[in-house]
Amino acid sequence: MQTAVHAATLPSTPIRVLLADDHPIVMAGFAMSLENLGIQIVGQAKTPQEAQQLFALLAPDVVILDLRFGAELTGLDAAKGIWQQNANARVIFLSQFDQDSLIKEAYRLGSRAFVTKDCEVADLVLAVQRAHAGELYFMPAIAERLANLSVRGDASPQSRLDERELQIFTLMAEGLTNVEIAEKLDLSSKTISNVSQTIKERLGVHRPADITKLAVKHGLVSP
Repeated sequence: MQTAVHAATLPSTPIRVLLADDHPIVMAGFAMSLENLGIQIVGQAKTPQEAQQLFALLAPDVVILDLRFGAELTGLDAAKGIWQQNANARVIFLSQFDQDSLIKEAYRLGSRAFVTKDCEVADLVLAVQRAHAGELYFMPAIAERLANLSVRGDASPQSRLDERELQIFTLMAEGLTNVEIAEKLDLSSKTISNVSQTIKERLGVHRPADITKLAVKHGLVSP
């Protein structure tokens, strides 16, 4: 990784950052690299819940959140909880995933930046500095994808389905039957059957494998 950052760009008072990632080695590597460049790591969280708790306790200037935690809650959930505490919180999303829908959702929710885990440290530092200044920063490749989305339109399940339909679609993608979904959501099997048929027609997918592939593509379920 390149770590060259001009000293003139570093603030006189260190920016205080909270890191949240469920991979200790990844988090430790980023923490070391950022601290070597004058950014202060005030806390490290391993779960979305811990990220919200540490934000309340430490009041960091910037939060760097992984999108995936391998649990029911995600980085997006953690961000929502953080923004409930402080609507002006500066949040950067960090992920190995770069699906269009995730990028757009992160931006829609209020993320100041989105960077991938294979980014150069200089990119992450710049993202932290921009977020701290209240500015947006998306890596050039990601900014281009956002621009393309605005031009060609969004065909993702997130944009085509309402909240309840999206919930049912995600459970379908995870392999649950209509009966199992009905039990989980406390709805009738007939209701789930009707909604699932509407979902299939609206998205143009009918085979279970295609439903799962579409959900994976748009970041609704893990590969």
